[in-house]
Amino acid sequence: MLEITLHDGPARLGKWNNLITPTILDAEQVAVVDNQPMPYEVPRTLAQWSVAETILKAQEGNRDDTAVIHGAKYLDLRLECAQELEKLGYRNFLLANVDKLLKRPRNLVETMVAIREAINPNSSLYVPFCHLNFIPLLSYLGVDLFGDASCGYHALLGVMLTPDFNYPVANYEIYHKEKYDMDYSGLLEYNKNSMDFVIREVKAHMKNGTLRNLVEMRCASSPETMAALRILDSEYSDFVLKYTGLY
Repeated sequence: MLEITLHDGPARLGKWNNLITPTILDAEQVAVVDNQPMPYEVPRTLAQWSVAETILKAQEGNRDDTAVIHGAKYLDLRLECAQELEKLGYRNFLLANVDKLLKRPRNLVETMVAIREAINPNSSLYVPFCHLNFIPLLSYLGVDLFGDASCGYHALLGVMLTPDFNYPVANYEIYHKEKYDMDYSGLLEYNKNSMDFVIREVKAHMKNGTLRNLVEMRCASSPETMAALRILDSEYSDFVLKYTGLY
């Protein structure tokens, strides 16, 4: 269970398993409860079956492991899944199909706000894969844990990750050749260092009460993140103001 120590807007600085959140997890080491995967774009009956099977399988799972919130594109089913898993005693949650949500700003904001409001504040949310420029926004929306899967994935593709952009090293000669090799291991190390920097940057801004400034700056690097931030401000201002202090 997450112990919240500080809010900066909806973002939460906290303690989780001796780690200070937001934090990075080795995606291969995260213990995930048995569940029933389902693509994002499916008929409702299939999504309902996925939720029912996920809840059924979770009854035999380790409550300290990470349970998966399914429901495909149907928000009510995601909320049902999250709340039923929480009733079973789970406090760590992975959001399924997050790769699809990141490409759909309205669905992303709607889903994140609804789930964060529906579950216990001390329950953690885990995103196993995302681009680095999404991390400040997702932290602002209440995500606590981030997997490092994108670091290895992009290293395999020959792509260097930075806080704002992803650069194919074959086309952009901005790689520090004297410090890193242009092979998989070198790119993996560079990408992990970049992700570590972004997380440390987010935590430092949260401690100083300036995360919103960082979010606005990072969101300017992609149309998806900027659209999500505008939707959050225009349609979910109550959610933001609920955790924002008055000065």
